[in-house]
Amino acid sequence: MRLGIVGGTGKLGSGLALRWSRAGHTIAIGSRDGAKARAHAEELAKKGCTATGGDNAWAAREGEVIVLTVPYDAHGPTLRAIAEAAAGKVLIDTTVPLVPPKVSRVHLPAGQAAALETQAIVGATTPVVSALHHVSATHLADLAHVLECDVLVASDDARAKAVTIGLVHDLGARGLDAGPLVNAIALESLTPVLIHLNRTYKSQGAGVVFTDLPTGRG
Repeated sequence: MRLGIVGGTGKLGSGLALRWSRAGHTIAIGSRDGAKARAHAEELAKKGCTATGGDNAWAAREGEVIVLTVPYDAHGPTLRAIAEAAAGKVLIDTTVPLVPPKVSRVHLPAGQAAALETQAIVGATTPVVSALHHVSATHLADLAHVLECDVLVASDDARAKAVTIGLVHDLGARGLDAGPLVNAIALESLTPVLIHLNRTYKSQGAGVVFTDLPTGRG
């Protein structure tokens, strides 16, 4: 599958690109600056990642599935820039509405969750999935590291949710059906708690694991 990672030059986008490329997917890396994305794709290629680069709208057009990995302050403008290119495609939103410097405190945006704001911007014909908030970018980038966390996946679209859970499996993690998109409020709100845990316990990437579930790991 060809995956368009919008904002893919950051730590999370890069880690996802490396893992998904290893699983056999091809990657389109996007950035506001197309030249920066192309240079970054060349660097990832040196690590064995099958990737090309361009601006964010290009990455959205290229991807069969789009993954949004931008900070919240770039969330709205980026979505409006790619909305036409993303129309009708599965759009996985990893955004957490953090408000620096108080990133270990929960902040609910005007739309209650970034993913709900995403759905309002792109419209009902583009299925939005909220996922991948609780996976350490540091751990993703270390291909020798076994991912031990679970990934909660919320969406109102069953097919989009299934596609995302499959992609989580390809990362080497376990994807769990976390219900409708409105549950993104809870998913996004857990990230500041994990940031607090990382700081308190000097962790490289605290995650979440759910017990007593029949779903096997990736």
